[in-house]
Amino acid sequence: MPDGAAGPAAPGGHRRGALKAGGTAAAVLAAIGLFMVACSTGGTGTRDEGPARTDGVARTTEPASPSPSPAPKRIDAVKLVLEDPEVSPAVKRDLRPCVADEYPIDVSYGNLTDVGADDVVVNVMTCGDAVGIGSYVYQPEGGTYHNVFKSEEPPVYAEIDRGDLVITKQVYAKGDSVAFPSGEDVITYRWAARRFTEQARTHNDYSNAVGGGTSAPSAN
Repeated sequence: MPDGAAGPAAPGGHRRGALKAGGTAAAVLAAIGLFMVACSTGGTGTRDEGPARTDGVARTTEPASPSPSPAPKRIDAVKLVLEDPEVSPAVKRDLRPCVADEYPIDVSYGNLTDVGADDVVVNVMTCGDAVGIGSYVYQPEGGTYHNVFKSEEPPVYAEIDRGDLVITKQVYAKGDSVAFPSGEDVITYRWAARRFTEQARTHNDYSNAVGGGTSAPSAN
């Protein structure tokens, strides 16, 4: 074999060269194809189809805060009772401060007479043992309050229960101490025809074993 002449090609060498050349050409064509697609979409490489859909995305919103109920208009209950001609002189006489300017009086506001504003329930008590000596209901009308109910048979206490007026009167038997009555009467009133009418009455007996010891059974 003359010097400088190429020797016989290695088996398969031409095939490997052809495959390598073909692979390079395919890669170039693929790159060109991707470039053309990118250009057709504005250079972003993704399809441009307008704004993204949001109808399938759950949205979280803050629940609306309920409007706070207006605070009831506070009144000077002591002055109201002292100036009320329906209140007995005995109750007015006992309505005096217990300590400093603290009066023995409880006041509740609520709807009892359906006039569109809060009625006022006032309980007057004694200072020493907090025994109720007078319970009153005042109805608002024209910027003033007028007495629509009173109970001055002690011991008595008035409350508002789901739109009804509930009067509790403790019952004492002979020998009972003020702190330990024998029972109670609970009377429910409802406003109708511009007045309170009795709806129900319940009597509860207390245990004799509380406070005063167990009393002997009565002989038949």
